[in-house]
Amino acid sequence: MYLSAILFCVLWSAVRAENSDDYELMYVNLDNEIDNGLHPTEDPTPCDCRSEHSEWDKLFIMLEDSQMREGMLLQATDDILRGELRRLREELGRLTHSPQRPCAPAAPAEARLARVLAELLQESRDASRRLALLEGAKAQRPEEAGRALGAVLEELRQTRADLRAVQGWAARRWLPAGCETAILFPMRSKKIFGSVHPATPMTLESFSACIWVKATDVLNKTILFSYGTKRNPYEIQLYLSYQTIVLAVGGEENKLVADTVISLGRWTHLCSTWDSKKGRMFLWVNGELVATAVGIATDHIVPEGGILQIGQEKNGCCVSGGFDETLAFSGRLTGFNIWDHVLSNEEIIEVGGAESCHIRGNVVGWGVTEIQPHGGAQYIS
Repeated sequence: MYLSAILFCVLWSAVRAENSDDYELMYVNLDNEIDNGLHPTEDPTPCDCRSEHSEWDKLFIMLEDSQMREGMLLQATDDILRGELRRLREELGRLTHSPQRPCAPAAPAEARLARVLAELLQESRDASRRLALLEGAKAQRPEEAGRALGAVLEELRQTRADLRAVQGWAARRWLPAGCETAILFPMRSKKIFGSVHPATPMTLESFSACIWVKATDVLNKTILFSYGTKRNPYEIQLYLSYQTIVLAVGGEENKLVADTVISLGRWTHLCSTWDSKKGRMFLWVNGELVATAVGIATDHIVPEGGILQIGQEKNGCCVSGGFDETLAFSGRLTGFNIWDHVLSNEEIIEVGGAESCHIRGNVVGWGVTEIQPHGGAQYIS
């Protein structure tokens, strides 16, 4: 019994000691968690005390970024134009030694220029949008908005000026809107012309004829197109005479003259109409009516069986003989169409619009009717 009591006391002391150690260890661990919070090796997360940009600051940051992009675009455009001018000088130098040699196409450079032009247009639209934002903010902060508005206006003017310069350069080099090919008449020569072979007989009591013209030089009589028979070589003629445009039907005594300046080296759209019932004639330039007349070649009928050609005049001789080089056209022609009726004002404007070369006449249709170049004239694209 005494031994049992001793063993019980020993076991009881051991249990109390073990529980005391666990309690102290638990207390220490809990105390550390509460006091320290974070592990002592971890650094506290830094706090970003910077304030957010205001709407006004964001707007001006956007303007600064846009100005940098537009500066880069304008610099790229300038580099392209300089390269094109240098290339053109080289081509002109080669042409002086070999006039008959065809010019090499410049499709890659023109494609790059087209992309730059599209980017300039987009930047112009972006500048207009920013201008509208600034005008809306002007009521809140008049002084700052006024300064920013002036800067944006100047930027927009410069962008538009550069855009006009690029568009002018493109208008001198590229084909008119919607046209994919043209016929080049490299020089004035009695052997260079284009013969047109309509599928429909040319028996006409009225007609409309339209053509795109880019002349390099104009003399007293520079033929654009001419239709004639053996009996009358001058049934229909449309030609340039220095600063004027002339339409003649049935002979030189029946003509309409428009004192309109034709810019050399620039594409111009010409349309002419005639009706035999009242002898009404009309001349249009770039969609604008420039001359009218009544009582010209009244009741006349243009007979079939003649020869139609562009760039030269039929004079009653054989197709390839008897031409006069002083009457020949030099430059480029495209979009040549003839209808057997008088087009309305709206149709005339549409024919000279964005899809001009996709609208075709029912007597002669550009891209459908056979047109054969002769003597050095050639199709270009």
